[in-house]
Parts: sequence; C-alpha cells; structure tokens
Amino acid sequence: MFEQLTELVKQYGGDAVVNNPAVPNEQNEAVMEEAGGSILSGLKDMVASGNISDLAGLLSGKTPIDMNNPVVQELTGKVTGNLGEKFGLSSEASGSVAGGLIPQILGGLINKAQDPNQPGFNISDLISSISGGNGGGLMDAVSKYGGQFGLDQDGDGQVGMSEAISAVTKKSGGLGGLLGKLFGGK
Repeated sequence: MFEQLTELVKQYGGDAVVNNPAVPNEQNEAVMEEAGGSILSGLKDMVASGNISDLAGLLSGKTPIDMNNPVVQELTGKVTGNLGEKFGLSSEASGSVAGGLIPQILGGLINKAQDPNQPGFNISDLISSISGGNGGGLMDAVSKYGGQFGLDQDGDGQVGMSEAISAVTKKSGGLGGLLGKLFGGK
C-alpha cells in the first residue's frame, strides 16, 4: 500500500507542497515522503488504538473526507506535527501542507480501493498494511459483521480472509461492495 500512497502523494503534492512558498524547493520531495509515511503510520496507529469505527466510516464512504472527518483530523495533526518537527516549518505552513494533501490522498486511496480494475490493490493488502500484517481489529470486524451480509462462504459462523476475498470476487462491487455490505451501505 505504501507504493500506492506514495503515488497519490506525488499526484496531489503539486499545490500543497511544490507550489507552496513556505516549503523550500530543496525539501519538496522529502516533505512529500514524510507526509506519505505519516499518513500510513497514522492509519496504523488508529487500528492499533482500536479506532476502527472512524476508519470503517471513512472506508465505507459514509463520512465525507473533509476537515470534519475524525480520521482526517487525526492524520492532519500527525502530519502537521511531523513536518514542523523534521523540517522546521511553521505550524501554519505544516497545516497548509497537511490540509491540502490528506483529504485528496484519502479520497484517492478509497477510490483505488473501490475500483475492481485496480490490480494488486485489494482488501487483504489494505487490511494487512494498516494492521501490521495480522488483520487486527479490522479483520475482527469483518468476522463479526461479515456473516450478516452473506460473506460466510462455508457456513461455519466465521468470516476468514479467504472467505472475504472469495465474496468480493463472486459478487460485483469489489472492495466498495464488500465494505458497503459490512458497514451498512447499499
């Protein structure tokens, strides 16, 4: 997932970083790398701390990706602090970079995750990346709620990763369809 995140940071970094006079040109690439790393570590921190409902709301498309979104707020704070600390940017400059990048990057990430035509970017990769490889609470949420939405493929009362992937490949909608079923979408 880090590669996809890095790609999105570069895609959206023009206005927020490159064209930002508060960011010295020689620091543009390093600032974008730090922003991408901070976003990924912020998502991991949310899973580790059990903040799964906000993340689920974001991934399901139920909550707008703006500064009122708790995930956006948390990531903005993290990125702002890291950029200020590592590059000596003012809190205003760091906040401008974070506010310009995070909603666009998260929107792009969710669009890629919901696009069944994105090879190599699926739910197992996303869960693995932000949960440190063990699935953590996100996989628990899939197991807990998945049976209610027809994801329990073998009828054992539990939804494993292979069943979630199988359900995604058998039913239309890809990740967006799966997350919509899990989190109350259409």
